[in-house]
Amino acid sequence: MKTLAHIRKEEVSIALIWLFHVSGILGIVYGDALWFIQATPLNLSLSFILVLVNGWSSKNFIRAVVIIYGVGMLAEILGVQWGWIFGDYQYGAMLGWKWLGVPWLIGANWVILVVCTSVIARDLVANRYGQILVGVALMLLLDLLIEPIAPVLDFWVFEGGEAPLQNFIGWAAVALPLQLLMQWVRLRPKSSFYHNLYLLQILFFTVLLIKLNSAAPLLELS
Repeated sequence: MKTLAHIRKEEVSIALIWLFHVSGILGIVYGDALWFIQATPLNLSLSFILVLVNGWSSKNFIRAVVIIYGVGMLAEILGVQWGWIFGDYQYGAMLGWKWLGVPWLIGANWVILVVCTSVIARDLVANRYGQILVGVALMLLLDLLIEPIAPVLDFWVFEGGEAPLQNFIGWAAVALPLQLLMQWVRLRPKSSFYHNLYLLQILFFTVLLIKLNSAAPLLELS
């Protein structure tokens, strides 16, 4: 049973992510797009903190977060430095400070995606192996939405301009053991926060993708 404090924490967390994501969508589509895009590190940092806050009490959760962050950063460094796993690509300036060519926030993004998709998969599928596969599929779905927009937003760009098939195979290869790891954690709270955060990311990048493919340019970066 949820305590009053847990309910309030969940409600406040959901309200904050809706406020930030919807404001970002409206600002990019109708306002100063560059200003709102430059606020991406703030939005990502907030989401990461709230993922930690809402899962903190679950056994082994923090250990899993540290592992996911480390694996995500290592995979990205191997990709940026040597073209392994995902292909040849480089990060732009929009995601903030980097280490070995990889923004520190990318590790946080891996945590957000793995945690959210694993919780959703667990609520959708009863079978443990099915949960792992659904979690991987949900991560790939979001990546498919982000890849066409990433170069425009100065997030990252692949050699040749488009993400190769290797990128999606690499995503699945890294996501699979991380989803397996989350089966070990077994987050206990029935929190809808993770569902809302994933839904908002799908909504955010879907709107931007539609905007990108419309007659009006999404963003002009100098």
